[in-house]
Amino acid sequence: MNSGKNGITYSDAGVDIDAGNALVERIKPAAKRTTRSGVMSGLGGFGALFDLKAAGYSDPILVGATDGVGTKLRIAIDTGNVDGVGIDLVAMCVNDLVCQGAEPLFFLDYFATGKLETDTAARIVEGIAEGCVRAGCALIGGETAEMPGMYPEGDFDLAGFAVGAMERGTDLPADVAEGDVLLGLASNGVHSNGYSLVRKLVEMSGLDWQADCPWAEGTLGAALLTPTRLYVRQSLAAVRAGGVHALAHITGGGLTENLPRVLPEGLGAEVDLGAWELPPVFKWLREQGGMAEGELLKTFNCGIGMILSVAAERADDLQALLEAEGETVSRLGHVVAGQGVSYTGSLA
Repeated sequence: MNSGKNGITYSDAGVDIDAGNALVERIKPAAKRTTRSGVMSGLGGFGALFDLKAAGYSDPILVGATDGVGTKLRIAIDTGNVDGVGIDLVAMCVNDLVCQGAEPLFFLDYFATGKLETDTAARIVEGIAEGCVRAGCALIGGETAEMPGMYPEGDFDLAGFAVGAMERGTDLPADVAEGDVLLGLASNGVHSNGYSLVRKLVEMSGLDWQADCPWAEGTLGAALLTPTRLYVRQSLAAVRAGGVHALAHITGGGLTENLPRVLPEGLGAEVDLGAWELPPVFKWLREQGGMAEGELLKTFNCGIGMILSVAAERADDLQALLEAEGETVSRLGHVVAGQGVSYTGSLA
């Protein structure tokens, strides 16, 4: 083969194929940790295979979800603390899947950067694998794209793709009725929504990411990078126990926008804001911007990451089950005739 006169290589254009290969080898052990029933192939192929019958399904319906981490990545990039954003990526996808009544089966990621830094990329993918382990799904593939000229030095972006399954006829929401009890599962912070506003409020405060956190130990940046909670195993346990009519993942839009998404026409929700205490991070954010309560409730999760609408006669047993799974559960209110979310009381 004629090698040409100028001897230019892909690497000269800013793409290092060897670094990409080194990354694949480094992350193989992390991906192997996530193996579950149904996985038929490992990393490295042009596609990934999954056997639904081997996973225990007889008449399955597939459910897909995709999401990213949003501008929370800006904090991770600026601080170099990238280890948890992979967990965020998985959580934002699989927490949506479970709201349909589906069990997450496998996950694929897309990582794009201007120049591939193998250690940074590996730490991110290792976080993705950890999220998959917690969710019970397999990391069976992904794509690393090195695109010089598209991203400033050190910047990257992430996208995730999750596929789950359920047996035909078991999809949620189903049978939501007036009188259903709303059980709220605690969040552990801002999760992965509203970070454009978070970054604006931090700027207004005059603090930087390395400043002492005003509401917790450690730095402000580290506190705001607390990974999104995963609600898969405990939510599926409740669904399988019977009596769960709907689940709402509280993401962008807060309680105000997300809860109505799972309520049928003619039904709304009445929520007692005194049923739980507003976590310190949200109190601090509210103070920095003088945010109105309504704005807070339609922007952030405000301490509630997942809401289950359950049959009233099953509420006690399901609350006990969820608490046995390690959840902090708050009785938020009820499903009522009407539309949207109405609030009583105020955020403490």
